[in-house]
Amino acid sequence: MLRIKKLDIFIVKSFFLLFIGTFFICLFIFMMQFLWRYVDELVGKGLEMSVMAQFFFYSALTLVPLSLPLAVLLASLITFGNFGERYELLAMKAAGISLLKIMRPLAIFVCGLVGVSFYFQNVVGPIAQAKLGTLILSMKQKSPEVDIPEGVFYSEIPDYNLKIAKKDRKTGMLYDVLIYNLRDGFENAHIIYADSGRMEMTADKQHLWLHLYSGDLFENLRAQNVKAQNVPYRRESFREKHSIIEFNSDFNMVDSDIMGKQSSAKDMKQLEASIDSMKLVGDSIGRQYYTEVSQGNFRPSYTLSKEDTIKIEEADIRTYNVDSLYEVSSLAQKQKVITAAAGKAENISNDISFKTFQMADNDTRIRRHRTEWHKKFTISLSCLLFFFIGAPLGGIIRKGGLGMPVIVSVMVFIIYYIIDNTGYKMARDGKWIVWMGMWTSSAILAPLGFFLTYKSNKDSVVLNADAYINWFKKIVGIRSLRHLFKKEVVINDPDYEHLPGELDRLTAECKTYMAKNRLTKAPNYFKLWMVGEKDDEVVAINEQLESLVEEMSNTKSVTLVNTLNNYPIISVSAHIRPFHKYWMNLLVGVIFPIGLFFYFRIWAFRVRLSKDMERIIKNNEQIQFIIQNINK
Repeated sequence: MLRIKKLDIFIVKSFFLLFIGTFFICLFIFMMQFLWRYVDELVGKGLEMSVMAQFFFYSALTLVPLSLPLAVLLASLITFGNFGERYELLAMKAAGISLLKIMRPLAIFVCGLVGVSFYFQNVVGPIAQAKLGTLILSMKQKSPEVDIPEGVFYSEIPDYNLKIAKKDRKTGMLYDVLIYNLRDGFENAHIIYADSGRMEMTADKQHLWLHLYSGDLFENLRAQNVKAQNVPYRRESFREKHSIIEFNSDFNMVDSDIMGKQSSAKDMKQLEASIDSMKLVGDSIGRQYYTEVSQGNFRPSYTLSKEDTIKIEEADIRTYNVDSLYEVSSLAQKQKVITAAAGKAENISNDISFKTFQMADNDTRIRRHRTEWHKKFTISLSCLLFFFIGAPLGGIIRKGGLGMPVIVSVMVFIIYYIIDNTGYKMARDGKWIVWMGMWTSSAILAPLGFFLTYKSNKDSVVLNADAYINWFKKIVGIRSLRHLFKKEVVINDPDYEHLPGELDRLTAECKTYMAKNRLTKAPNYFKLWMVGEKDDEVVAINEQLESLVEEMSNTKSVTLVNTLNNYPIISVSAHIRPFHKYWMNLLVGVIFPIGLFFYFRIWAFRVRLSKDMERIIKNNEQIQFIIQNINK
């Protein structure tokens, strides 16, 4: 029997509340981005509220699958970040509950979201995409509202240019009206100037009714064959003139079958049926084109005159030397042959180009349908992949709220979007295999999610900046400095009588080691990778140095404490082979560029070790002098 624990309810409840909020935030952001693409088709056209409501509703439905993965990523990051920041995650792990068990109820919930996303992709999305595409196409074809500005020419009315000096918005009167009627061409323009006027829309919203008062009409009378510079014109003065201009400002929905043929407006069954149909059509057309090209364009043809045919009636034309026939031909015959050959080659080229375009277009439509088929799975599965990235990241970062989680979520989603969009374009353009291009982003995110989940479950410091800084310092050779301070309470004072002898012994060992190893000289390249795994002498010197520093750090002398900080921190293994295993060192030595890098690195560390020995010797002398003053 399935038992739901209170902890599982608490985890799901914490995630669900955040998921609802982040989902609507992501949906709003994507809708604003989508709206910005079509702002030119919406502004200034006087669309009714019902049309705008349909636009926002269908666009929201199409953007739901894209909003779900980002919402899951952000919600999981914030949820587990809050758990870590409030030490709830630590308490769960202290109670013996692993991270995988904590994530289990949310993983089941996210699997349900994967099903919801797939349902929207396969059922709701195609219908909404077809409706939205039809609506956008209809909005593009709708004419803008007539809102004539003051002082500039208005050209939104087809074949007309209008300019007014002043407009009374309360009464609708227009003053100093200038109209250019260009329906008969620019040279035969009808120019109307009126002192005032009024413009209104007819009831059927198909025409503009124009009322003009106290004006003149100018019309050119220039005919097509008249070339005189002085063009006659006709002038008409009027006190009142009324005219009708065709202007369709009504919103008319286009046929919905136009967008129904797009790949994004089909479900999986329709996509599979369309792919099979296009493959069948492509194969049949391809076979037909092959037959036409092989039997038509590249079949030899002989255009001989009647006299030539009689001369070689029983001879095989292929036995004749064509070049010899061409050489003995007249100039007119050569020109005729060249012209005919060039024309035939051009016709063949055009024919092959047309057939190639048709086959390429059919292949492009097949790839678009295939990418859409795979896309229904990849976007749905990305919800689960983002969860296994966001949840462990939140447990590692341990920062809740909308600060760090939002930054990390945006970075992860941008990386995913770039990879997914690149793979999609490669698959769509035929540069990659369709399934490889569409599943590239999932193939990259899946190992990343597994790695982060594993590291978070093991409480690894995978995102600890100090660990990476220390590793970089170790590779480059940057060391920390000693930071010793005078202790407020000292229990055991240093043995000042015993210390000078220990310092002399340390100095002697350093000098002996320097004379024996000749650290400043370049080491033997081949001997370096085969001899010596551990330098016991340096380890012993370092242990003796640290023991003396620890003992002398209990002093009450500020001068002695400051002098102790001058001792270097010795890296006991930086000047020897980089790896503990013998075969790995041999392999590095054989690979010349890598081996050369480690060789110069080891040489530099040997020189630094020599300088460290000199610093130790010099510092020992200073400390012995300070101890003598303390004993006095």
